[in-house]
Parts: sequence; structure tokens; C-alpha cells
Amino acid sequence: MREGGPQGLQLALLVPEDELLADAYRIRWQGALITLATLLLCLPLGWLTSRILVKPLRALVQEADAIRSFNFRFPVSRRSLVLEVDQLSVSMGRMKDTLASFFQITGSLSAETRFAPLLERVLFETVKIGQAQAGLIYLRENDGDRMQPHGLVIDGISQALPAFDVRGHEPGDPQSPAWLRQLSKADNVVINLGFEQAGDLQKVLLAMECPRVHLIGIRLHNRHNETVGLLILLLEDSGDQSDLEKLRPDRIAFLQAVSGAAAVSIESQRLQAKQKQLLDAFIQLLAGAIDAKSPYTGGHCQRVPALTLMLAQAAAVSQDPAFSGYQPTEDEWEALHIAAWLHDCGKVTTPEYVVDKATKLETLNDRIHEIRTRFEVLKRDAWISYWQAIALGGDEQHLAELRNATLAGLDDDFAFVARCNLGGEAMADADLQRLRSLAQRTWTRTLDDRLGVSWEENRRQARTPAPTLPVSEPLLADKPEHLFERAEGELIPEDNPWGFKLDVPRYKYNRGELYNLSIARGTLTREERYIINHHMVQTIMMLSHLPFPGHLNNVAEIAGGHHEKMDGTGYPKQLKREEMSLPARMMAIADIFEALTAADRPYKKAKSLSEALGIMATMCRDAHIDPELFGLFINAEIYRQYADRFLDPQQIDAVDPSGLLAKAGLRA
Repeated sequence: MREGGPQGLQLALLVPEDELLADAYRIRWQGALITLATLLLCLPLGWLTSRILVKPLRALVQEADAIRSFNFRFPVSRRSLVLEVDQLSVSMGRMKDTLASFFQITGSLSAETRFAPLLERVLFETVKIGQAQAGLIYLRENDGDRMQPHGLVIDGISQALPAFDVRGHEPGDPQSPAWLRQLSKADNVVINLGFEQAGDLQKVLLAMECPRVHLIGIRLHNRHNETVGLLILLLEDSGDQSDLEKLRPDRIAFLQAVSGAAAVSIESQRLQAKQKQLLDAFIQLLAGAIDAKSPYTGGHCQRVPALTLMLAQAAAVSQDPAFSGYQPTEDEWEALHIAAWLHDCGKVTTPEYVVDKATKLETLNDRIHEIRTRFEVLKRDAWISYWQAIALGGDEQHLAELRNATLAGLDDDFAFVARCNLGGEAMADADLQRLRSLAQRTWTRTLDDRLGVSWEENRRQARTPAPTLPVSEPLLADKPEHLFERAEGELIPEDNPWGFKLDVPRYKYNRGELYNLSIARGTLTREERYIINHHMVQTIMMLSHLPFPGHLNNVAEIAGGHHEKMDGTGYPKQLKREEMSLPARMMAIADIFEALTAADRPYKKAKSLSEALGIMATMCRDAHIDPELFGLFINAEIYRQYADRFLDPQQIDAVDPSGLLAKAGLRA
């Protein structure tokens, strides 16, 4: 301390720094430690908090990835403490449910292949997602704008429309319901309807037990944005706030989106149904044209499908173990239907005069008239010889006796030739010998037979030099020009892709007169028989080249097997029983029975029921037709069903089923 000036004394105090700042240092370090401790505590807490907050976001990302992969089974995201994240999670869940419902509905609609069940499915699905009590679907008629009801669902049960008096309406008709007039101006409407305003829907409201309803109407558009129908949902008006939840705009938008997919499915099914109807019409048109080609087989292509269907239906419900596995699907019924109608489509290539050949000498005309003219020439020659002999002073009485004997002999010979021409009976050896003897007789031709003929016939005649006129010719001739060469393209190689096994004659036609008159049984030559049999070759080839869908790939096999025999001696492939499908064997029985009982064949009279079944029993015993199917044909009395529908009453006689089965070698 020292003494100062006027200010007084000055005091200096010295304190150690550590002592002076000890509390500050302590507070500083305490603060640092507290801060550090707080940070150490906040880090895991922040990490934990961020994990809690991020987990719903991560789940939303995973859920979005799952939706992008069309996986709608991913668990619902957890609720978040953050309001915005929680709202996003709820929206994501709704979107997922909406997409899942949409894809489920569109998938189920696209999987339906039948029109009527498709309409029912559309109604059930839309009523379900719309939480409605009832639903109707209207479709536009093909020939106008009239909307016709096609389906009604109430409380999850499909209803019969006639019981509810629901009518069709014209959208532009002033008398149509108000909701329909409004719907004609907008894609969708939501209207509250009372019982008085319901019109023809009143019975529907009564069945719903609802005095008032909310009507949701949605127009159905096709790919061209044309209105093809209407979808109507009816929701009970309970007066509760929950009703508004069901009528939210987003729910209406979803219903409209679903209805758009439904409209496309409906249009596709309608187009497919129309295509099937068109195909069926073409098939029946072709079958009718084949029947129309010949007045003698008219109706064959229509009767065989009916009989085949009868037999197939009997097999489908039969308790016989042989048919236990025969339960045709809708596609298999369609294949059988088409095959039955087209079983003779190859006949469009068969000349009518071969199919209709009623006599042995018939081609485009019956050549018996040419033969008769030659006999007339010989008879005239007999008269000329008689008068020439009289002119030379011969004995008139003796010459008249010779003339009359010659004329009588010619008359008898022609009558014999004419009888042979009919082909109603088998040719005896003596008859064949007599024909050959008659063929040795000659007549004199004085005119050139190469004048006025077609170039094709002239080419055949050119195989031999023209004779010098007059020329003596056989009364019954087999000439080189009667032989028609077969074109190279008509030959069937042994390794053909269809498996045909046919003995192809050398010539396409042999129109030799003696050759034709010598036919042992019937009216057809070997060449003509091949031409008729060849219709099966054409049938299989034609059907094999058609682009049938997969479920109709067996149409050619079914249609092409009705001339095969169970022992492998049929045509055109010589198939045995185990190589043929059951429908193909059905077709064989149907074709045979129809042919035996047909009353319009030129070469035979129609058989009675007992006669036809007796012949078929013999064929069954000889392994020509399927024994199990023939047994079903008899036991189920399919022949009786067919007879009642198609046969003349005089053909329907008594039938002994037990006797027929015994004759066929089957047990009753």
C-alpha cells in the first residue's frame, strides 16, 4: 500500500487464478458434461425415433414395389405417428385394395367363356363392390337403340326377369323412366327413387323391401365408345350418413372403370357368339347345299347330326361302365356338332350323276336309250331283210316266221339288257355269259362318230385310228374312248400325310357298256365306287386345312371316321376300333342307320325299323360297328326316338331288342 495523491490511497490485491475462476471452471465442465451426456442420450433416442418414423415409410416403399409387381397380398402398412405419413398409408391401402379388386374382377370376367354366365358374373361382381342390394343389366338390341333387360340380381341371387315385369326401353322415348332419360345424356347418374317413381322396377323394390333406393346408372361402352348397354345398381336408402359413403365420387369412378372392363368383355363375348352363329350358319348352308345337289339324299346331312346327338346324349347319361368316362365339355359338344354337320362336306367334289346313278348305264343321261336305238336299228334291219327277200321271190310265210322270230328275239334280248341295267339283283354267271354273247352281235354305223363331240372326247377317240365307214360295231361296246385317264394329281401316294389306305383304280371312269352292264351287284363300277368313297378323303383334307381353334382340332377325326369298320376293313384309313374316338364310332352308327332307313335313295327302298336294325346287328357281329354303342342304341331305344321324328309311319314296326342283341352277339 502506498499513499496516493488527491485521489486517496490505492490498494492492489493479488489472488491466484485457479482460486478466482474455480467456480467458473467447475460450471464450465459441468455444462460440458451435461451437454455431452445429453448428446449421448439423444443420439440413440434420435436414432430410435427416426427408426420409428421411417419404418412406415419403408413399409410404404415396399408396398409400392409390391404393387408395381402386381402383388396385392403384401401386408398393410403400419400406422404412423406423423399425420401426413398416416394419411399416405391409408391412401396407399385404398389404392391397393382398389387395384386388387379391379384386377380380380377383370380377370374373372375375361376367364368366362360363355355369354349368359358372363352377364351374371358382371352383375354379381358390381353389386358386390358397389355394396348394393340389387342390380340389373340392359343390353342394346342388334337392330336398334332399345335397351332390353338381360339379368337381375337381388340379395346375391339371380332372378328370373319375367317374374318382375322389367321391360325394355328406348332411351329417347319420352315415356321411358326418368333415370333412363338422364342416363342417355351422361355416362353415369345417381338418383334417389321412391316407389312411385320406380316405374317397372316397383316389383324389384318390393323384393328388396325398400320403399326408397339410391339408383346408380352407368352406361356400358364398347371399343368404339358406342353405348352397348346399361348397368343399374340399387342401394337401400336408409337415411343414414353411411349411404353417402357408398355414393362417394371415387366409388362411382371405380364402378365406372369396372363397368368399362365388363363392357369390353360383354362385347367380346357377343362378337364371339355372333361368329359362332355365323360359322354354324355357314356349316348348315354347306350341308344344305350338299343335300340339295341330290334329290335322292336330301336331308342326310341334317338327319345324321340329329341322330349322332341322340346317341351322344344317351352315352353321356348312361350308367354302363363302357361310357363312364364320357362326360363331354361344352367345347367337346361343339366339336361333335360341327363334325356331324360337316361329315360329308367332301361330297361337294363328287359328281351328282355318280351319287345319283340309279342304273348301270346312267351317266349324265341313261345310255340304255342308245342301246335301245341299236336294237331298233337291228329290228329295222330285220324288216329290210324280210322285204328284200320278198322282192327276190322268197316264201312270204317262211320269211314272215323268220322275221317274227328275229323281232321277238331282239325284244327279249333288249328286255334282258334293260333288266340287267336296273342292278336290283345280283348278276348270275348265266346272265353274264348271255351279255357277252349279245355283245358279239353287231350293227352297222354309217355316220362319223367323231363329228360334233367335245375336244376332250375327241382326244380319247384319237387313241385309235378312225375306221372306214360304214363300219360294223358291237351291240354292247367297250371302246378305248370309254376309258378316262386319272390325272397325276389325283393319285394318293402310300406315304401320304393323312394316312389314307385306298386301292386307287387305274382309270378315273370306265364307261364301257358291257363293263357297266356286267356289274355284279348294284349300279356302280369299281371306279365310281372309288369316286364316292373318295368324298371321305376330300372331307378329311378339307377339314384338316381349316384353321380351327385348339378345342376343335379333332373335328376332322370325328367327321372322317364314319366309314371305318371296327375290324380295320373300312376306308379311307382302315382304322380299327381302338384307333377311333368314341364320337367317330357314334358317327358310323348314325350314318349307317340313316342310310338304311332313308326313303329317298334311288338304288333301294327304305328299310323298316326291324329290317334296318337286323342288318346292323349282323354288321355288329361281323365287327363292322361298335358293339357297345350298338347295345346302347338298342337298350336306350334311340332308334325309336329317331323314328318318331324322321321316319314314315309305315316304316315303324315291332322291334325285338333281345333278339337283336342276341343276333349281334351281345348280352341283353
